[in-house]
Amino acid sequence: MNTTPNPDLRASARELHDAGLCVLPIKADGSKAPAQSWLKHKVERTTPEQHDAWFNGRPGGIAVVYGAVSGGVMLIEFEGLAIAEGLLDEVTELAVNSGLGEEWQALLDGWASESPSGGRHYRLRVEGGQPPPNAKLAQRLAREEEYTPEERQRVAEKPHIKILRTLIETRGEGGYGIVEPSGGTVHPTGRAWSRLAGGPGSIPEFDRDTVDALLQLCRMVDAQPRDEKKAKTAPAPRRPLPEGAIRPGDDFEARTPWADIIGDEFDELYTRGSTTYWRRKGKPRGISATTGHAQDRDRLYVFTTSTVFDAETPYDKFAAHTLLTQGDTRAESFKKAAAELRRDGFGSEPPRRRLEVAAGPTAQHFTDGSAALEPDFAPDGDEAPEGPGLRLVPTRPELDITNEADAIDGVLSGMKAGLCPDLYKRASGPCWVHQDDEGNPAVQQLGTDNLRAYMADHWNTYAVERDPLTEGTKEVRQLLMPKTCGTILGRKDWPLPHLRGIITSPVVRPDGSLLHAPGYDKTTGLYLQPRVPLRRLQPHVTAESVERAKDIVLGQMLADFPWVKDSDRAHFLGALLTPILRPYFHGPTPLFIITATAPGSGKSLLKDIMKAAYGIADTAWPENDTELRKSITTQLYTTGQPVVVLDNLPNGHIIKSPVLSAVLTQEHWSDRILGSTASVTMRNDRVWIVTGNGLRTGGDNKRRAMWVRLDPDCPDPDQRDGFRVGDLRPWLRQNTSTVVAALVTMVRSWIAAGAHPVRVRKGDYSEWASILAGVLDHLGIPGWLADRDQIDEQDDETLEWVGFLSAWLEKLGTDAHPTSAILASLGEAVPRDPRTGEAPNANALGKWLKARNGRYFGDFKPVSVYDRKRCANSWRVEVHQRAAAGA
Repeated sequence: MNTTPNPDLRASARELHDAGLCVLPIKADGSKAPAQSWLKHKVERTTPEQHDAWFNGRPGGIAVVYGAVSGGVMLIEFEGLAIAEGLLDEVTELAVNSGLGEEWQALLDGWASESPSGGRHYRLRVEGGQPPPNAKLAQRLAREEEYTPEERQRVAEKPHIKILRTLIETRGEGGYGIVEPSGGTVHPTGRAWSRLAGGPGSIPEFDRDTVDALLQLCRMVDAQPRDEKKAKTAPAPRRPLPEGAIRPGDDFEARTPWADIIGDEFDELYTRGSTTYWRRKGKPRGISATTGHAQDRDRLYVFTTSTVFDAETPYDKFAAHTLLTQGDTRAESFKKAAAELRRDGFGSEPPRRRLEVAAGPTAQHFTDGSAALEPDFAPDGDEAPEGPGLRLVPTRPELDITNEADAIDGVLSGMKAGLCPDLYKRASGPCWVHQDDEGNPAVQQLGTDNLRAYMADHWNTYAVERDPLTEGTKEVRQLLMPKTCGTILGRKDWPLPHLRGIITSPVVRPDGSLLHAPGYDKTTGLYLQPRVPLRRLQPHVTAESVERAKDIVLGQMLADFPWVKDSDRAHFLGALLTPILRPYFHGPTPLFIITATAPGSGKSLLKDIMKAAYGIADTAWPENDTELRKSITTQLYTTGQPVVVLDNLPNGHIIKSPVLSAVLTQEHWSDRILGSTASVTMRNDRVWIVTGNGLRTGGDNKRRAMWVRLDPDCPDPDQRDGFRVGDLRPWLRQNTSTVVAALVTMVRSWIAAGAHPVRVRKGDYSEWASILAGVLDHLGIPGWLADRDQIDEQDDETLEWVGFLSAWLEKLGTDAHPTSAILASLGEAVPRDPRTGEAPNANALGKWLKARNGRYFGDFKPVSVYDRKRCANSWRVEVHQRAAAGA
């Protein structure tokens, strides 16, 4: 080993310093590490005084800090392996053929050195003084015989690890390199660095573009395996094609030279071995890309970032063609490029596989979930030629949903053509009718999942996809996409039959004909889902059949109820007949109040009659008007029962609700759907019933009510026995069909007799009341609206104000008085605040009187008289002339 010290290191330092370089001392222990802390010297050049101290005859070496601190000088180092494997000659050839021969030769003739391991060091100066950082330009996998013991251990621990050998690298900004005449123990071999050409004063200077081009030449000989994850190729995996078939992309790759693909982007320079070198068009020198360099497949590898291709990313021919023609290399773009190539004659003509009958029992069976509706289904037939088949129902409509717009048009066309049975529309969208667990009809407003499930059950929808077996296409069973269903449901109209309502018994159409066939009726838009099996009706109604019907309803079913008066029985019968007549008239119906003097009187049995005949939507009485509104909307929007019962009101409850008043006077009800911001408008076609003991009315609900009162006039009324039909509930289970037929017969009898109404007045309900009056008069049933004179007795507010005004008239006469005087004289008779039970003050009484100014309570009404002296209202009582005449 040569251990001779370097007596001329100080002279070398002076030479390097004069050339503008930053000098460092190097340890003499074979580590090649700086002998001094050098971090600050990355930006601050060392001085001759420091050199005198460092290089004073002591053993060691000398190095140069590269980068801006040395005036922009950098190093290109060819390792000994690279020299031995001829890479310097290969890069030199690349330089000559790329138009960089002159610059490369200037680099070789500048300051060139040889390292102890046989490597070559070449320096250059970057114009502007800012070279790039250290970089590895070329590497290759280490051969097994080259492994060190440590590397062998790493491979044993991680078999897939890559052990690399660096061939060409740079020392740039932030790097340093040992220079001649360093020797002795500075290098582990004991050999010295030597100068081959030039020196620090002859370093060539290049602009940054030239430097980048020279470095790129060195990268050309990189043999490091490329990351296949970054490679641009058509999507994989691809299963083998049938014999003789070829994909368009593969055919294109086999038949098309690179010049036809990238000729508009690159110029071909020359070919060395299997590698062809290319230069970007418009670029005067350098190499921009290679093809054919990889051993496994002919790929394009672009080095520059100034093209449409990703730099340092392999592209096969099909991928390069796809990028240039489609603008990207997404899966969809590959499909489009393949389709265009097929039209241009590449690849074999693919077949189209149609939907097939399911494969035989030995084939793997799969389903999209709709087969679960048919648990007994088992595939049969011969085995399909390729892959599992699909069970198809030949009578189902088929729809290609590959394109979403076509899918939407197809579904709407199918709706218009009547291919969507059991689908209807309301103002709020498509819906269907189904039964709940109690057998009651319900309307289901379709959501996205509902429409998707419906289409899966009734249609064969498929998409045309690429067939990996044939590179052609095949029809694959596929459900409508949720967004497609959402788009359809988002329309403002749909070509479906309009559903106006649900009925559970035969009804009279507006033209007087009878609707009795189950299902949807196009004439009325009503859907008949009978609550009970419908009895066969005779073509004509006879007197005998009417009498038989009256006996079933009045002589048996209703015979033993403790009606207070005939009017109570007549009103309940009117409620029973109203669902049958509902389509025949317009407008709302009043509230039926079923009340009794005591529990066990029969209110629930009357409710059960309605439930057995028609079905009822039974709901508890809400706590407040907000909950009442929600309950009303829910019943109208989702249920199909024609009768809504608000059950078990508190004992003695006063029915005084503005929400209830509103629903009883509106033919259509509008509200916001619970849990949504959308509002809907629904037909108010229900019969509204409330039940409770000792019920009263208040406010405007007095004239919106029909009373059905029960009074058993005995203790423990639930213990009564000896009824004509025995226990009513078992009798109803056996005879409900007969009861419904009897009710229909009663109405048909009136229709057949000319459908003459008997005109009566009942405010907003006059049309309905006159029709029922005509039906009951035709049947000879008394009592309809016969309780008018007693209505006030059921209304707490009316009774309270009648008593107050009567006492007022008696005590104060007909003269006008201020509210303070009225209070002073009638303190005990003044109405109480319903919320607190307390008497009002003068101000509150004035407000109450203003709200009732001119309104009759019985035969009395309060009337305001303006007192000019006091500038305030005074009040007096007026009596209607009928009371005066009676007096």
